[in-house]
Amino acid sequence: QVQLVESGGGLVQAGGSLRLSCAVSQRTFSSYAMGWFRQAPGKEREFVAAFSWRGGSTFYADSVKGRFTISRDNAKNTVYLHMNSLKPEDTAVYSCAARLSGRSYNYAPHYDYWGQGTQVTVSS
Repeated sequence: QVQLVESGGGLVQAGGSLRLSCAVSQRTFSSYAMGWFRQAPGKEREFVAAFSWRGGSTFYADSVKGRFTISRDNAKNTVYLHMNSLKPEDTAVYSCAARLSGRSYNYAPHYDYWGQGTQVTVSS
């Protein structure tokens, strides 16, 4: 019922910035709680950032705190991940996801819908 499409990935030098976008197929998606995850080669998928169920708070993995910011534009049915001060270890496939309840924001199996992902590569 819901499709998520990520964009904005690509190549960037260490210390640079990048903004990822996640477009949702429906006109509005305010009923969904959105999050971002990433998976690097040879590693398990890990939590990056998310909104609380009601959108009043944001949560970040310790590895990206102070560098990444999650935001949204309900009029455009889009969620963003602003990434600053990028490091080579940030290289991964980044996926946006949506959950329909107040389940754990940092636990991937609690999300109901997933995008296909967009590659982010940070060169040293």
